Amino acid sequence: QVQLLESGGGSVQAGGSVRLSCAASGSTNSRHSMGWFRQAPGKEREGVAAMNTGGITNYADSVKGRFTISQDNAKNTLYLQMNSLKSEDTAMYYCAADGIPWTSSQLLRSDKYDYWGQGTQVTVSS
Repeated sequence: QVQLLESGGGSVQAGGSVRLSCAASGSTNSRHSMGWFRQAPGKEREGVAAMNTGGITNYADSVKGRFTISQDNAKNTLYLQMNSLKSEDTAMYYCAADGIPWTSSQLLRSDKYDYWGQGTQVTVSS
């Protein structure tokens, strides 16, 4: 059992930065993979950035070099640092966790995750 609560979303100008946070509680055995996903209106959910307990990370091509996923284990918090934001980044962002340390390619697949937060909206204006 894992509970996830995202925060940090809001409105930002293009080119700006936002850091999303995901506060996690519950079994750490259910958090061997954690990731950020997003869904814009009319589009399917896509994996943005994810990591596993082995230190493996993966990013969507569209955000490589701009977004960074990290975690603070002491605070049980996952972060997504979003820099150089573009209008195309506008979406609802979801935090997700799973009990299996998925491989790099699997980390960005939404169907691999059992636990999901409620989402936080990020709106980038140009």
